[in-house]
Amino acid sequence: MTLATLAASLRTHLSLMHGWIPVTVQLLAAAALLAAIGWRTRRWRLVWVPWAVLCGVALAVAAYWFIASEGLADNPAPRELWVWIALTGTAAAVLFAGWRGARWWRRGASLAALPLCLLAAALAVNLWVGYVPTVQSAWNQLTAGPLPDQTDAITMAAMQQRHQIPQNGTVVPVSIGDSASGFRHRGELVYLPPAWYATDPPPPLPVVMMIGGEFNTPADWVRVGNAVATADAYAAAHGGNAPVMVFVDAGGAFNNDTECVNGSRGNAADHLTKDVVPFMISNFRVSAKPANWGVVGWSMGGTCAVDLAVMHPELFSAFDDIAGDLRPNSGTTEQTIQRLFGGNAAAYASFDPTTVITRHGRYTGLTGRFDVNSQAAAAQSGAANSLCALGSANGITCSVVTQPGTHDWPYAAHAFATALPWLAAQIGTPGATR
Repeated sequence: MTLATLAASLRTHLSLMHGWIPVTVQLLAAAALLAAIGWRTRRWRLVWVPWAVLCGVALAVAAYWFIASEGLADNPAPRELWVWIALTGTAAAVLFAGWRGARWWRRGASLAALPLCLLAAALAVNLWVGYVPTVQSAWNQLTAGPLPDQTDAITMAAMQQRHQIPQNGTVVPVSIGDSASGFRHRGELVYLPPAWYATDPPPPLPVVMMIGGEFNTPADWVRVGNAVATADAYAAAHGGNAPVMVFVDAGGAFNNDTECVNGSRGNAADHLTKDVVPFMISNFRVSAKPANWGVVGWSMGGTCAVDLAVMHPELFSAFDDIAGDLRPNSGTTEQTIQRLFGGNAAAYASFDPTTVITRHGRYTGLTGRFDVNSQAAAAQSGAANSLCALGSANGITCSVVTQPGTHDWPYAAHAFATALPWLAAQIGTPGATR
């Protein structure tokens, strides 16, 4: 094993969510902050230190209020997040108030304490969402390194014309237009299983639309959700057959929470249904039949998955809602109506799955799965059971599946891995057993 291979292996297995790295950062941050505070003078201890602590508490309260107002509080953050936000505010106040008259080493400790507390808070956020589980995944995100199985369109076309079947599938960056939606979005990705390369033109394989969470990039399902490795493993066990997957951009920007609706933040729903679907059919010769299309989403994307499926049974026949909400959620109901629909309550109702199912009535040939983690908030488990019960009463065959985990990307990856055999069968993947 070369030194480079050993280093890569270590990065892959060094966890940023558990183990010695988060603990070491926390210990260093606490030590630096204590050194920065020190004993100093009586006035410092009785006036400025309590003031700094008050600043920290105020910052934590403001952060809690903001997260709750954005509709994120259904999935409680770890307690250490609020502790480290408060300590970050305290460190900033200590740096500001204690600079004058402090010795050089205490100034150094103050300068070190603030970024260390910020890093500890960031690691607590990461523990909450699981966005960068390992050092390697963080490095890949920072450097925008190549994705697993990534190739380019020219190589893809040459392989397909030569019937050069790869051992694993391939991930191809694509530029899907916005002529139907006007929705400005980032580049998207398509996964092609080995069987896609078997013939020219390719076989009309089934398709799964993959949607990420509220803060996302189209590559998240690949980098963090392990979707390509999951699909490759499935293809290896089924003669190279697996669904084609399209990793879509439902936000247009990392922090643009559209909830996949048409509204004031962009016509995301039209992009997914009127831009993406025709593009995949015309450019990759996938099946145009709704019986061969499914949609999978995580968190916000889970809400999108059920919403798209019940609104467009002419496009999709199966969905997997992984830890989604009852309805589009950007705060309270009033806040959501204002933020997503400019105050238009009728437009909000048209994207509420409960309202959509009730208005539609009986469905035919639509199947769904609701994945709920074992530590889910009552609102999310209640949403899954409510939507499944309503769907069942209206002809949607569905189930609620509870598995161990918390509301984070590792759970989403596990849920998709367990759901893929079911989903592949539902949408008619060759070799799959329904």
